[in-house]
Amino acid sequence: MKQIYTFIILVLVAGQLSAQMVAKSEAGPFLLRNATIHTITSGDFTGDLYIKDDKIVQLGVNLRPEGKYTTIDCSGKHIYPGMIDAGTQLGLSEIESISVTNDFNEVGDLVPQMQALTAVNPNAVTIPVTRTNGITTALVAPKGGRFPGTAAVIDLHGYTPEQMDAGFKGVVMNFPSSGRRGRWDRRSDEDIKKDSEKALKKLDEIWADAVLYAKIDSAANSQKTQITGYQPEMEALKSVINKTTLLLVEVNKSSDILLAIDWIKKTGVKAVLTGVAEGYRVASKIAEAGLAVITGPVLDTPRREYDKYDAPYTNAAVMFKAGIKVAIRTDEAENVRNLPFNAGFAAAYGLGKEEALRAITIVPAEILGMADRYGSIEPGKVANLLICNGDPLETKTIVEHLFIRGWKIPMENRHTLLYDEFLKRSPGLK
Repeated sequence: MKQIYTFIILVLVAGQLSAQMVAKSEAGPFLLRNATIHTITSGDFTGDLYIKDDKIVQLGVNLRPEGKYTTIDCSGKHIYPGMIDAGTQLGLSEIESISVTNDFNEVGDLVPQMQALTAVNPNAVTIPVTRTNGITTALVAPKGGRFPGTAAVIDLHGYTPEQMDAGFKGVVMNFPSSGRRGRWDRRSDEDIKKDSEKALKKLDEIWADAVLYAKIDSAANSQKTQITGYQPEMEALKSVINKTTLLLVEVNKSSDILLAIDWIKKTGVKAVLTGVAEGYRVASKIAEAGLAVITGPVLDTPRREYDKYDAPYTNAAVMFKAGIKVAIRTDEAENVRNLPFNAGFAAAYGLGKEEALRAITIVPAEILGMADRYGSIEPGKVANLLICNGDPLETKTIVEHLFIRGWKIPMENRHTLLYDEFLKRSPGLK
């Protein structure tokens, strides 16, 4: 056992060292010249973009900013806003098969007070790997019980979780499922129904307790007294009840989606549906409810044996065409870098390139209430940008430069370092 733990420590240390080997980021200001600029919200144009501090300051043609700045010639290149993955465990997991390196699943069914942000490892080797593919921002979310914790949006640059914090938090809820729990689930249909009804009843009981707690707290505040019997889990749910915090409702099966819609209407919470793997089956109902969705992964297999092979690929398009606001996520810890390819498949299977780009930029920013700062290229917004040599949804495209909060991020990661090491190995092999 001692040897096993020693090995784990060595692996973690090696990972940390690998992360620290990446070159330092560069401070601005920066003038990006002669690029094709894809604003996402206001069309495309060829011109210049000026970054100062952490903001996009100016867009135009032949810009001549005052003061000193670094000029980058972007002739023949494309500038896009940094991509946003609206559902990951990035920074919460290092090695999936080693439990001590995973910190996204707390013990307990009711732990909404557990903060994903505090568990983020800024030195995770997966972060540089992710951002070199153009992803600058990610929602990191816990998994597990009914209320597994509070998710947070982070920018993928910083020495501490606080430095990476992008200013959004949302409580995660895993909606009770009425489906089988994998291929080895041998419960009868009647037992499945009973278990589903029991889970829904338990959810309603939890919510009734939370509503009562919120009422007591409100009364205490009005009388300028403190609530007795402080409960951290209820305190976390209170902000959802008061509609100051978004509820991220994870639900996938079509019948469960309909139940979730009814529950959201009944409770009146401010919510978004996440996962939504079978959203295409009930797209009209989601649209009628006026709910936005964060769906994915797109690069997935059909959930039912009789489904068409392309069901996961077309899901986003079907929902969008029904009038639903759709963002795309990877729901990954290690392969968040594949976000643009998830969007690319959605584009090819009906969503279209323009909407696919919006689904990983401005739309997640809108859903998460961050569109005033993120998701498009506009003066005053956070300078999260990527410069590439082609279509970012294509695997052949190379991201040549990346900016996060105005910092020019080195295009190095564990993969590039290993590639260079073995390409230029010394002493060489004969």
